[in-house]
Amino acid sequence: MTELAEAFAKLPGIGKGVYAPADFEAVRKIVHQTAGIVLVPGKAMLVYSRLAPLVRNTGCGTFAAYVKRIEADDAERRRAICALTTNHTFFFREAHHFDHLAGHVRPGLLKRATQGGAVRIWSAGCSSGEETWSIVTTLLGADRGAARRLGQLDFLLLATDIADHALATAQAGRYKSEALDAVPADLRRAWVGEKDGEATIVDEARALVRFKSLNLLGDWPMARPMDVIFCRNVMIYFDQPTKERLVHRFAQQLAPGGHLYIGHSERVTGPAAALLSQVGPTIYQKVAA
Repeated sequence: MTELAEAFAKLPGIGKGVYAPADFEAVRKIVHQTAGIVLVPGKAMLVYSRLAPLVRNTGCGTFAAYVKRIEADDAERRRAICALTTNHTFFFREAHHFDHLAGHVRPGLLKRATQGGAVRIWSAGCSSGEETWSIVTTLLGADRGAARRLGQLDFLLLATDIADHALATAQAGRYKSEALDAVPADLRRAWVGEKDGEATIVDEARALVRFKSLNLLGDWPMARPMDVIFCRNVMIYFDQPTKERLVHRFAQQLAPGGHLYIGHSERVTGPAAALLSQVGPTIYQKVAA
């Protein structure tokens, strides 16, 4: 028995003809080609549970019919991809990245911005926004006047994700108060409003961020090089060739001296290794031209 057949044998009772191994294989191929995400046979139940509501809502009745639908309908394919993404994250995840950002990168970025230079930062695969707001509050520090000053300069943070529902949460900047327990107290006081167990990122900080729906495997809209790119715990869902192509694109998108932060289990390999120098745990700097 194949691994996929074994996975299907363990599924709970599902109507005959509704969901079959061939349907999973078709979905897996579409998701990989569209978004780079690798679905192993053990994800057969996850695919069923997340797509079954879409199968019902579209009136398709079976996964085979739904596969035909997403092959022909770009909007429905996008909804399926969004449903299959994993959006687990939290504030100040991998805290050493923010320590490095604050101590080694922030001073130079702020100096350049105050001298009239452009500063561009990218939270790639921002999910529900916890990473984005961790970056913003780290760069602002505890001075409530910092956001107003930066807002008058050429300073912008771009936050992107493929999942529309996660992006909407990120843009709203609203979370349960306990979700912010890892945020340093001085930054929390400065940049978070709290009431009745709900925490909201203040408007002045939110004004520094532009949110955009983006498939990392597609075209990128940025006209300027990036000074900082965070892409953490996103590439774990990709195969090795896709990871290497993506990291190489990140390296090319960085300005000389710019920094790339990746997830704790991710590494820089392939063509990007010639462009990036490791300067800390999963922290890389683009070598000068």
